[in-house]
Parts: sequence; C-alpha cells; structure tokens
Amino acid sequence: MTQLRKITFAETNLDALDGVQGAVGVLINAAGTLNPSARRVNRLTKGAVARAIESTAWESLPQGEAMVLSMPVGLQAEAVVLIKLERKPGVAEARKAGASLAKAVGSKAVTLLAEGTGRPADIALGLALRGYKFSEYLSDKGEAPGDAVVWVKDPGAEAKAVSDALAVAEGVFFTRDLVSEPANILGTVEFANRLQGLRDLGVEVDVLEEDKLAELGMGALLAVGQGSVSPSKVVVMRWNGGTGAPLALVGKGVVFDTGGISIKPAAGMEDMTMDMGGAGVVSGVMKTLALRGAKANVVGLVGLVENMPDGKAMRPGDIVKSMRGVSIEVVNTDAEGRLVLADVLWHTQEAEKPAAIIDLATLTGACVIALGHENAGVFSNDDGFAGQFMKAAEAEGEGAWRLPLGKGYDEQIKTLKADIKNTGGRPAGASTAAVFLQRFIAEDMPWIHLDIAGVAQVGKETPFAPKGATGWGVMALDRLVRDQFEKS
Repeated sequence: MTQLRKITFAETNLDALDGVQGAVGVLINAAGTLNPSARRVNRLTKGAVARAIESTAWESLPQGEAMVLSMPVGLQAEAVVLIKLERKPGVAEARKAGASLAKAVGSKAVTLLAEGTGRPADIALGLALRGYKFSEYLSDKGEAPGDAVVWVKDPGAEAKAVSDALAVAEGVFFTRDLVSEPANILGTVEFANRLQGLRDLGVEVDVLEEDKLAELGMGALLAVGQGSVSPSKVVVMRWNGGTGAPLALVGKGVVFDTGGISIKPAAGMEDMTMDMGGAGVVSGVMKTLALRGAKANVVGLVGLVENMPDGKAMRPGDIVKSMRGVSIEVVNTDAEGRLVLADVLWHTQEAEKPAAIIDLATLTGACVIALGHENAGVFSNDDGFAGQFMKAAEAEGEGAWRLPLGKGYDEQIKTLKADIKNTGGRPAGASTAAVFLQRFIAEDMPWIHLDIAGVAQVGKETPFAPKGATGWGVMALDRLVRDQFEKS
C-alpha cells in the first residue's frame, strides 16, 4: 500500500538552516512581510528572497501557491520554495499551501519554516495528500519521497491536530489505493482480505459469505455476482468508540463492471475497476476513524461483487427478489449497483439498527452529465441531516450538490411484472436511481445517498491529487462524524 511521506514537527532552529538538505519551504504573506525565518533565509541567500517577492511573478501568484528558487547560494539545500500564505490562513488556503509545497519539491526532503503561521496541521495534510503516487506496478517506481520536517515554536502543542490530520491522509490513501488497483488483483476475495487487516487498528470486521447472504435473502445482490467466478461478499466493519446507535456507511463494491449481458462499449471499460469507489470511501473512513480513535460508533458495510457476462449471469427481463421482499425486474444488467445496495441497505437497518445511514456509489453516468467531475450528487429524505453533510463537505473542500427525489421519479421505475424495475430510463437517471434506493430505506430512517460517479476518479490532476483516484468523501465524512456524532 502507498505510504505517506514521513512528516514530523520540530522546534524552530534557525541556526541550523544553512545545513538543511533537500528543500526549504518559506511562508510569506501577500504584502511581502518577512518573518524571522524568512529574514534568515533571505540573509543566507544574499537577498534572493527579497528580490523574488518584488517580482511581478510573485505579485500575480495566487494564495497558497509556490515559487521555486533553485540552487540558492548560501544554503546546502537544492531549492528554496516560497509559498504565498497569510499568517492566519483559512483551512483551504493552508492545505493548498502544503499541496503546492509537495508538488514543488517532488521526492526531495523538505524543511518547512512554519513558525508564526496558523493551521500547521492543515498545511501538513495538504503536503501529505499531494505526495500520493500509485506506483505499485511500475518497473521504475522512482525515488521514495524524502522526509518532511515542519519547524514550529511548540511542536507538542500541534501533536494532536497533526496526528488527526495524518490519520485522514492515511484514510484517503487507503481509498485511493483500493480504487486504483486492477480487478485481476483486487477481486472480491482480496478486497475482503484487505479490510480484515483493519482489525489490527481495533476495527471489528465480519465477512458474510455467499451461503450467509443466501440465507439472509439477498437475492438482488447475489444476482449481480452470479455470472462471475469471484464469490460475492458483504464485509461489515464496526468502530466502537462511543455510545448509542451507530452512524452507518454503506458502499457499492463492484470490483469490475462489464455491464453484464447489457455489456458496456469496449472504449473506456478499463475504467470500471473504479466501480467499487463507494466501498473504497467507506473503507478509508473506517481506517481514519480507527487511527485517530474517534469517539463515535460507526459501522461500515460494503457489498463486494463482480458483474460479468456468463452463461449463469442475470439477464434483462429476469425478476429477482430483494432481502426486503420487494421484487425487481432487471431491465438492464448494467444498472447493477443499486441491486447490490438495495440488499446491503436493508440488512444494515435490520442488523445494525443505525441512527442514520449514508450510502456511497459510483452509481450513474447521469450524475456525471449533471454535475461533471466537480461535485457528487446528494440525495436525502432528511433536510437537517443533508444540511449537516453539506456543511461538512464544504468545510473540507469536497464538492457536493443536492439533487431531487420525488414521486414523479418514482413513477418511472414502476413496471407491470414486478414491484419495481431497476432503471427508469435516461431522463433524470440519477434521481430515478436514488428513488430506487429509497425503497429500501425505512420511513423514519435519516438517509443520504451520495452518487460519486464523477468524483471518485478524475482524468486530470487536482490540487490535492495526481490524475486518477481522488479519495473524495473520506474528509467530508470524517468531518461529519467529528461534528455530529462524536461525544467529548
């Protein structure tokens, strides 16, 4: 698994600056006021810092971004990285500054002079997140990233905040790794095995095998996986850090989606290794909660299946029976994720008795068309609960946009042969998928459905990640747990 760059905090020692190896990061506000650390670097480099911040390039540099001075005189460091950041930055600016530093230094070791600047933990989080690289299958993996040391006045005062921030980064990396893995490696068995490794962090993990799923009546989930040689599974992860009924997180874990008999076009099908993105996010959140010792009860459930065309695969026109007892006409075998979630959602409510439930899924192309790759679609039966999540997502800089449910969409999934059909066609495809899932939510259960099809994996780099898996949702859900479910 991808390892975080080692990040430690140490007491500022300006007398040792001239001997620092790798790169030196310096934080300077928009006005160009040099703090004691910046003044020392400027003196050692014979005024190079002052000359740089007097330039038009510095003047036009956005907040949180970096300018690199290569091979500075007067220092052993290979580079000085000047980052424009106010003394009391916002969360987003602080994280962007850390990410800009990570991008600028690459694999070099780095010492960041952060004394007197607020939010050093958020700077460290940005530094950690942008250092991600999935290189497991590259012959030339490149150099491992060098250590990062953040100099502050009182390292002990930052310890808890930094530890929590790096726990979040660990969860994001776990999610990114899972989403990035090819399906010939991360099948249902290997996925379950990796989640069982969370036991080492204190997470209770149970794996429900196919015989148990059949006994429970999960006919919808089992139908999706019946065309694959990989056994379908449901993995249950419990973090017991608080009191009372848990928050439940449920993830779609289709390790590869061919579309089944309703097979997808060949172009782009290789990207369907990421169709387990919802399960990946749930897994990353559970790891983060365990690493930081969250004072909350949270249960994560993921339905792991593979959707393949085969003589045993489900067909368009088949009718399957869900755990709830609702019959479903399968009109398109490529609308399979909602079948998986239907049974896992119902089982979650019956077995875990949660206080509230959130499901995540790379569910519909329609959501990508509606919102692109900037926002996840948010659907909910509870305005207050939805508002809490939207606030958490905004605080963490993870794009989310509320989309509608309603009786009109429910009409689109009616069918003559069964209680419902598994797709309502092209119009409002994200909403009809959501109302399908709502059929498997008890009337009094606060519920949010997150369609992450557009944000789980992206085709260009973002401020906090290279091209590929983003880990979207880990930070927002961790924030929601902190703000709404933890007991002090």
